[in-house]
Amino acid sequence: MLFEGALAINEKVRGPEHPKTATILNNLGLLLTDQGDFEGARPLHDLALAIREKVLGPEHPDTAQSLNNLALLLAAQNDASAARPLFERALAINEKELGPEHAKIATTLNNLARMLYVQGDAAGARSHLERGLIILEKTLGPEHPDTITLTHGIARLLHSQGSLPEARRIFERALAIREKVLGPEHTHTAMSLENLAGVLQDQGDLRGARLLYERALAIYEKALGPEHPTSATSVNNLAFFLQAQGDAAGARPLYERALAILEKALGSEHPNTNRAHHNIARLLMASGNASEALPHGQIALAAHEKVLGQEHPWTKDSASVTADALDALGRADEAAALRASFGLERKAPPSV
Repeated sequence: MLFEGALAINEKVRGPEHPKTATILNNLGLLLTDQGDFEGARPLHDLALAIREKVLGPEHPDTAQSLNNLALLLAAQNDASAARPLFERALAINEKELGPEHAKIATTLNNLARMLYVQGDAAGARSHLERGLIILEKTLGPEHPDTITLTHGIARLLHSQGSLPEARRIFERALAIREKVLGPEHTHTAMSLENLAGVLQDQGDLRGARLLYERALAIYEKALGPEHPTSATSVNNLAFFLQAQGDAAGARPLYERALAILEKALGSEHPNTNRAHHNIARLLMASGNASEALPHGQIALAAHEKVLGQEHPWTKDSASVTADALDALGRADEAAALRASFGLERKAPPSV
């Protein structure tokens, strides 16, 4: 409401095409994106970009900011093919206006790397991340928080490719720096703990992984509060770890707790809230409880299809678990029709 009120006043005082109007539109678009209202955010980002291109010019840094934010929205909707050229254009503008070694270049390189990875170009993604890291180490220093954030991107890429020893080494170094620079109870330190826990889990060090997940959760709850969405994500990560170890009884109350937090904090239609419904449905299916799983799957599917669209991976995951539950309940025709409508084949359940 504050942004909307400011927008109305600014449009009246300065006019609908003033740069300040574009800034408020941009900020309101970011707020709606954070709230999961992608449909509401899109026209705001489109209008902010149009104003900036017309008033400031197509190569102004603020125009690059609008391109970047619109691309981030498209990326959140899993539209990498539309997001990538916007990131590339933002990068070209910033390189021209700010120089090839400005810290902002590294941010755009990081965003573009994510798109390249989604499109299957892991080598291109790593090249962009490494270039960004060189820039930040030179401009901000090797222990700056932004430098460590980009280092995490490289480590996550290595982890996804199975390079566990190298990923572990980078995460351990990042954790040590964050503990030194930010403190042992900072939320970014907790992020490093969770990333390292994932590597330890994949290396078979389950006790070490669990300790890190639990420590991260304690940090988030102390720093942000037990009902913050980030705390819910950490609760979910611990639940997923327990589920992977076969502890369904331990995982279920954590998944349900994460769902309750997200419903309260983000609302019933937010994608993350409904990912929690999906996670509970998948756990219940693994426990042989299709009758309880079905309503969670159906709720997740309806919301994901509405907010993210039919082609988003989370929508397809929700359709898949719903179809599996229908099959298990003897409703094979409904399951087959659902899979056909989402282009799914009957296969092993996806990961949470």
